[in-house]
Amino acid sequence: MHTLNRILQAGKLVPALEQALHARYSVHRLADEPDPAAFLVEHGAQFDAVVTSAAIGLPAQHLAALPSVKVISSFGVGLDKVPVEEAKARGIAVGYTPDVLNDCVADTAFALLLDVARRTAEADRFVRAGQWARLGGNSFGLGRKVSGARMGVVGLGRIGQTIARRGLGFDMEVRYHTRRPVAGVPWAHEPSLVELATWCDFLVVITSGGPATRHLINEAVLNALGPRSFLINVARGTVVDEAALIRALQDGRIAGAGLDVFENEPQVPEALTGMDNVVLLPHIASATHETRQAMGQRVMDNLEAFERTGQLISSAY
Repeated sequence: MHTLNRILQAGKLVPALEQALHARYSVHRLADEPDPAAFLVEHGAQFDAVVTSAAIGLPAQHLAALPSVKVISSFGVGLDKVPVEEAKARGIAVGYTPDVLNDCVADTAFALLLDVARRTAEADRFVRAGQWARLGGNSFGLGRKVSGARMGVVGLGRIGQTIARRGLGFDMEVRYHTRRPVAGVPWAHEPSLVELATWCDFLVVITSGGPATRHLINEAVLNALGPRSFLINVARGTVVDEAALIRALQDGRIAGAGLDVFENEPQVPEALTGMDNVVLLPHIASATHETRQAMGQRVMDNLEAFERTGQLISSAY
């Protein structure tokens, strides 16, 4: 048994999870402290667990001020803001919430893909502005066909594979790029990201964030994508060189983009908000009632499993 006597809540969580967490454990909200760093220096030793989220994370200096922590349970799949290596070195278990959000993130990737290709959000604005009534007929113009197109997937983890399977439903030819081929999948591996971008009509980015993938989608990849192809990003904003993307869109070097994530959220460059061939979402890929409930439950399940067995249901390593 690994009893968790005191839990530090690193930031705001969804209400249902906060309610369940506070009902089950003794919890202190770090966000309530006017000086979190000073609070941890004085009181950090009393906490044996941390609950956070992918959006909030846990600064390495905060973890250093928590000498008694045995487990971190994070709401979300992104771990780029959690000091995983430091935690691993100290023998701290790190849990997160994979699998339960695969479908909704994949659905959002395809919502963006369909929207930017068939211009549905743009067409909605066209109708609401009275343009169709004024101009009539086929005045809006044409979009791009999705069925039968070529889709390249950057990253083929759980969500990447779910996206690839969605592509089969649209009779798409699918290839993927990872550092090493993934065993047991039916799609072709492309070792070169530039070659994948050259080949595909839609490049869907779903790789992990962090320093190793920062600006993986750079000017060379965007140039390879070309003026008839689209970029879809449901990964992390830092994976795409946002300045290079804006230049490519402005110059017509790619056809358009569907973006759920940005480099400096919640700030979105004004250049992007003014483009009709770009669909913008406020980082909502997993934001359904069902998925957020399941994610919150996985956070709780990870904590309870750790108390019982010292193991996590979903471990980061």
